[in-house]
Amino acid sequence: MNAIISPPDCVSNFNEETILWWKSNIKNKPLHGEIFAPAGEGVGAALALAFALNSIREGQTGNWLWVQDTRAMRLGGRPYQPGLPAALRQGLVHVAVKRPEDALFALEEGLRCRDLAFVIGEIAGNPKALNFTAARRLSLAVERHGVPLWLVRLDAQRDLSSARQRWAARSAPSLPPRWNRSAPGAPAWQAELFRARAHPPGTWVLEGDGGNLRMRDAHSPAVEAGESRLHG
Repeated sequence: MNAIISPPDCVSNFNEETILWWKSNIKNKPLHGEIFAPAGEGVGAALALAFALNSIREGQTGNWLWVQDTRAMRLGGRPYQPGLPAALRQGLVHVAVKRPEDALFALEEGLRCRDLAFVIGEIAGNPKALNFTAARRLSLAVERHGVPLWLVRLDAQRDLSSARQRWAARSAPSLPPRWNRSAPGAPAWQAELFRARAHPPGTWVLEGDGGNLRMRDAHSPAVEAGESRLHG
């Protein structure tokens, strides 16, 4: 798996309503979220890490769980520890299982452990085991025990789910750097929020920016460096 950019400490270039929704639904509440992403880009795991780290309180990182089934590991690889954000390199608990059923069991058991800061899962395709009932069990475990869950759905079709937020993400073209237009740009993803409580669907471009996650509307120009940002 390729190195993952550091997750966000702030959100910028949003209107007040969106910022308030972000703070109340991602920053401050235990959350069951799903991210649909192509397996060959690594964007699903990167976005899950960014959202997960942004959802926990400062100083609460500690141990965290990453569960993968066999097919997900074949498609996207195992976690690459040196490429993780520095705050997460020592607390990773990786669980590799053969079947999606085993992955769902491990995820639910992990959510019952309040000592975990958060849980990330990767499951490939649309296995029968991952039906609405299974998703509902995960949502109830998140709500009951207060441990956030981000489930990455690799090469999967959108199906029924009880997840509070559902995203579709893919890599996006990087914008040219401000001072050297021929140099490689910052990592960028296009993220579509197609289901969420208390917020309409929308599409944004998320850009890595020196350890932060800068966000802009998919149809608007990038914000200039130096604009004010909201710190969580």
